[in-house]
Amino acid sequence: MELIGRSDEIKTLEWALEKDEPQFIAVYGRRRVGKTFLVREMFHDQFTFSHTGLRNAGMKAQLTAFRASLMQYGHAKCPVLRNWCEAFQELFNLIGKSPAGRKVVFIDELPWMDTRKSDLITGLESFWNGHATARREKDVFLVVCGSASSWIVKKLFRNCGGLYGRLTDRVWLRPFTLAECERYARRLGLSMTRRDICDAYMVFGGIPYYWSLMRPDLSLAQNIDALLFAERGKLRDEFDYLYASLFRNAEPHIKIVETLAKKKCGMTREEILAATGFQNGGNFKTWLEELVQCDFVRKYVPPGRKNRGAVFQLMDAFTLFYYTFLADGRISDEHYWANSLDGHRLAAWRGLAFERVCLQHVPQIKRALGISGILTHEYSWRAAGTDQDQDVHGAQIDLVFDRADRTVNLCEMKYSNEPYEIDKDEDEKLRNRTAQFSKEDGGRRNYRITMITSSGVKRAKYWGVVQSEVTLDDLFKE
Repeated sequence: MELIGRSDEIKTLEWALEKDEPQFIAVYGRRRVGKTFLVREMFHDQFTFSHTGLRNAGMKAQLTAFRASLMQYGHAKCPVLRNWCEAFQELFNLIGKSPAGRKVVFIDELPWMDTRKSDLITGLESFWNGHATARREKDVFLVVCGSASSWIVKKLFRNCGGLYGRLTDRVWLRPFTLAECERYARRLGLSMTRRDICDAYMVFGGIPYYWSLMRPDLSLAQNIDALLFAERGKLRDEFDYLYASLFRNAEPHIKIVETLAKKKCGMTREEILAATGFQNGGNFKTWLEELVQCDFVRKYVPPGRKNRGAVFQLMDAFTLFYYTFLADGRISDEHYWANSLDGHRLAAWRGLAFERVCLQHVPQIKRALGISGILTHEYSWRAAGTDQDQDVHGAQIDLVFDRADRTVNLCEMKYSNEPYEIDKDEDEKLRNRTAQFSKEDGGRRNYRITMITSSGVKRAKYWGVVQSEVTLDDLFKE
């Protein structure tokens, strides 16, 4: 079966396979994004050895499971393992007895194996430095995988011990784009318009596993109800599993995303500290970094600020959906979505969720604007001294393209069922935002109002305020 998307990731693995030297590659990304599927499809499940770590299991159980995997792959006389150094020694013994050719070793959910007071990294270091790279044949191809991206970054990318600089490559698997979801929906037999696909993306993001649960015989609204609002919906408890699988102590991370879910444009480090009551220090910095590394939060630095003025913004569609509709547990209607399609609560959520979709498709927006080849700095902007949730005076701009050609695109993102009509009040808001931004920027450049909409902009009386337009179809272009 041909893989959807993942062309760059596949090329990375293919190039590595062609090299006549040992390879140590880390594949990482958020839970359910398709890491295991990619590796298994890429190598057609033809491994010299494959093992998956156990979630929430102690060291003894992890070693017992590792021994069982060794025996499954032909090491029938594997002794009982007392520590990870012994475990990886037995793995090397298995490799030594395997047929000639590439020795592809796949260890999935490696972070789960690193239990408290574990010597996992020591054992892995011994295996790679003392055995894999020392083989005369130079044929070991080690792929490790994990949803806990922060662990991968800390223990492998930033390792200051024996594994420093040992990774030969890394593959960061990101969620599908709208175009990739469209292709996947066809493969699943889902009959969906592009509007449906956009709506589904605002609920599930580009997470293949979530999409795979939708049934072709149900409408999108019925699928959302069945998966999320039904008492036994397959994704009803996904939020708890999602964060618990990524972080050993997920409570601080959850408190941060819960706080960010209330702020459309994001918050600075100081604002998050004030809202959560956390102490400023290394732990807080780590929690923020881990959320960014796991694709839940984006970090951007507005112009004129140093890194300490960075803004953190919740980006994960599923998390945003959870806090809008599921977190308080007050919705008991199993057909809530189908019964509320035209409700005000859904309309408000769509506006915010559509902005996230646009922010996740910046390359497509740049292509539609004809500025793909121009260096840009992207960020959201709000006027100093105003409440970031107030939009009465036009003090907030959803997306700014700060271009190297002395031009700035001030983007307004709007979700609507019909072509969006700019009325007199909206015209004044757009002009006021531009004036405020220009004043703060010093009026040194050209400022263009850009509308990014789900249904286009209606050519009406006040349409002339818009200099450029991006439509939903533009977001689907690859």
